[in-house]
Amino acid sequence: MILPQENSALAAEEAAPYSSTPEPASAQTTPAEVASCLDSVKKIRTVHLAQAKERGEKFSMLTCYDYLTAQIFDEAGIEVLLIGDSAGNNVLGHESTLSITVDQLIPLVAAVAAGSRRALVLADLPFGSYQASPSQAVETATRFMKEGGAHAVKMEASAYYAEHVRAVVKAGIPVMAHIGFTPQSEHALGGFRVQGRGDSAAKIKDDAAALVEAGAFSLLLEMTTSSVAAEIEAEFDVPTVGIGAGGATTGQVLVWQDAFGLRKGKKPRFVKEYADLHTVLFEGARAYRSEVLSGVYPAAEHTFES
Repeated sequence: MILPQENSALAAEEAAPYSSTPEPASAQTTPAEVASCLDSVKKIRTVHLAQAKERGEKFSMLTCYDYLTAQIFDEAGIEVLLIGDSAGNNVLGHESTLSITVDQLIPLVAAVAAGSRRALVLADLPFGSYQASPSQAVETATRFMKEGGAHAVKMEASAYYAEHVRAVVKAGIPVMAHIGFTPQSEHALGGFRVQGRGDSAAKIKDDAAALVEAGAFSLLLEMTTSSVAAEIEAEFDVPTVGIGAGGATTGQVLVWQDAFGLRKGKKPRFVKEYADLHTVLFEGARAYRSEVLSGVYPAAEHTFES
């Protein structure tokens, strides 16, 4: 008899974050502006993120994949812009993050770097681009810095990849280590499952210790129990970033198309929708089509005369 324990391998899988099933948008409120000591920083560096943790402050992080969106997020004060391998889903329309390549990601990194004046630009190393060896990891990370203009890279990692992280850091490239649920290991992990329950909690802590020792400047914790995330945040000096890991982490990150309602369908439990861009764009496109079909657009003010 199998008991329904929380840490059972048969525990319910979370909804895949990029399903196409429609889901109605919920109403949101806009919070008052909150001041931060980071507001006075002209250019966000990894040291500033560490200082935020030391002061007990928070910082924000969003995915970003293009020049104009980078300008908006940068102007809004977002401290870190992540060009994630989630571009495979949200830009290229792939079913998972596994198929996106370095050559596909580098132009997106370059676009975000061009649109950002203040934010730290963080490039994701895609599946297959660093796992083979520490030297492969250095070579790939170097390309993102030289060709993409990134300021740091993110690697989905475990203690096994500590030497890969160490090699990249020794090459002068800051590394954010991504632990907990790692989408590139979706098949090995048995799907989209929350990590840190039962015996897996010790492994995540061991991974965190090994990667911090290897020189990672930050830890990203995805779909990890809030208690484990809080313990890691308290135990290590480096700032942690959460996505589905509770509120104890120094930073928080979301995929921007989820956070601002551009992509509809099933979303992970941790997503909060701050805007409904899907409806705004849909209504704008319908209005444009209607005016073109009716002849209202272009009007005289949109026309050049001889």
